[in-house]
Amino acid sequence: MEERVYWLAWSQVSGVGPILLKRLQKHFISLSAAWEASPNQLKEVEGLGNKTVQAVVEKRAKIDPEKLLKQHLEKNPNFWTPADPEYPRLLLETPNPPSVLYYRGKPQLSENQGITPTVALVGTRSLSEYGKRWTRKISAALAKQGFTIVSGMADGIDTEAHDACLEVGGRTLAVLGTGVDVVYPPRNRSLYDRILENGLVLSEYTAGTQPNRTNFPPRNRIIAGLSRAVLVMEAPTKSGALITADVANEIKRDVYVLTARLDDYKSHGCLKLLNKGATAIPIEFDELLTMLGAKPVAEKADFSSLPLFNQPQINQPQIANQPPIPDLEPELKQVFQTLTTEPLSFDLIVQQSSLAASVVSSALLQLELMGLVTQLPGMRYQKC
Repeated sequence: MEERVYWLAWSQVSGVGPILLKRLQKHFISLSAAWEASPNQLKEVEGLGNKTVQAVVEKRAKIDPEKLLKQHLEKNPNFWTPADPEYPRLLLETPNPPSVLYYRGKPQLSENQGITPTVALVGTRSLSEYGKRWTRKISAALAKQGFTIVSGMADGIDTEAHDACLEVGGRTLAVLGTGVDVVYPPRNRSLYDRILENGLVLSEYTAGTQPNRTNFPPRNRIIAGLSRAVLVMEAPTKSGALITADVANEIKRDVYVLTARLDDYKSHGCLKLLNKGATAIPIEFDELLTMLGAKPVAEKADFSSLPLFNQPQINQPQIANQPPIPDLEPELKQVFQTLTTEPLSFDLIVQQSSLAASVVSSALLQLELMGLVTQLPGMRYQKC
């Protein structure tokens, strides 16, 4: 609780963003200790020059952390800081996670822990019929397979991704560039209310924050950070979706794009991403599931009339020629046998091992400490 107070207090100090906060925490072990540090001690932290330290000292003198928390909770009752166990684990893997992440709706612990798979669908506000059609079909199909759909509740692709997910009873997260109590665009009020019923609205901005064009590019890093993969459905060359894709690439998340005609301006950003190494969304839907580290559930969506969704059986990774299994405890052995030299997502390991998620999590940690398993970004694991 004490650290939570100081994450909030530090977030009020201008000039000290998420990256500097991580450096302060690393240098002083805790942000509470950093709060009490002398100016000379603060100067030892990379990025804190004389002017910044002077500003920190002046601002710090005006803040009572405990009083600030009490006042803050009056208008912002629901938020997480990196000190909270509920803070989204995938977001913590990023270089600059928000020091305070506000939310409204229904949190889901397995989602925050990275157990429930999350995928972002993003794209242009001025979408074509082609972009709309495939955004809705892919969002709905992924939602039926148990994926949480992440987007930004903007006009166009974002709106269609959220709406299609909710139509099939799926769960979706909307990351806003406003406060979580501000609906933007206003015409999405109905969509916003539906998201609150079966999902979350998230933002790093305090309640009441109105739309500002400077707030939207930073929120794209949160969309990418919350997701194992980013699917860019349709985007021109100056689309904000390309920012999300670039961030995803930097933090080692997979980027997929929906291919389109070469003479389609609204997809030129997608073509640019393909030239930079992004992966085209595959023709077969089950192939996309495999790439995302999942497998079909018992009930499949019926899209047999569409070539993208001809659903053959997934070929599960073969482990016949693996090295001998070490002498392990039964549960460790069961998890180890599930792994291959190719990365597998946490939820797929849980499914294939038939063990509880908590047991699998503990086993993977022990196997990692034993040097038998390596964890990759996005909560994926493979044998060393």
